[in-house]
Amino acid sequence: MTSDIAATVYKDALERLHHYLSRYVPLNKQEFSALLPYIEIREFDKKVRVINTGTVERYLNVIATGLARKYLPVRNKEITVQLASEGHIIHSELSFHYRIPSSAVIETIEPTTFFSISYDSLQQLYDQYPKAEHLGRLLISDLFVKTDNRYYHQLIKSTRERFLDYVRTHPQMMQRVPQKYIASFLNIKPETFSRLKHLVRPGKK
Repeated sequence: MTSDIAATVYKDALERLHHYLSRYVPLNKQEFSALLPYIEIREFDKKVRVINTGTVERYLNVIATGLARKYLPVRNKEITVQLASEGHIIHSELSFHYRIPSSAVIETIEPTTFFSISYDSLQQLYDQYPKAEHLGRLLISDLFVKTDNRYYHQLIKSTRERFLDYVRTHPQMMQRVPQKYIASFLNIKPETFSRLKHLVRPGKK
């Protein structure tokens, strides 16, 4: 990627980040610009473990470009607990907020660029900008609510319903994410996932 193209991509990604954060707390351009010195741009190739088990998570990440997953290694299996694309936050939450070793792995699926803020930088930001602290509380609350909703729906919805809901709300992920990761995320056996794929073929409902 040339420097001019990269600059355009990052500019567009920052605009999306501004829009995303403003959904929680209105931020004018000056207020958003005040956040930028605290943000690091981190780039990774695909299939890179950004955080591994046993390591304390240093960063809260928003995906500028690319795709990543978070998974838990459990008894020789990889249980995917998050699939995140552009504009979404991904980090090992408990490790980051409680400063404990991570139980999760975060791995890129595509070449991925993060807008990242370190734990120390976030604390400085909170100290200097009360509005940022309010924003942080809302973001964290929303993340935990979404996690609870996901587990709740996995309990009350059938396998077929979980599959169709995901396909309808995340159609692009079916093209970008390996099938085994989506099946794991939805808690569906790979062979069952393959059988359900006929439901999204043209003419099927």
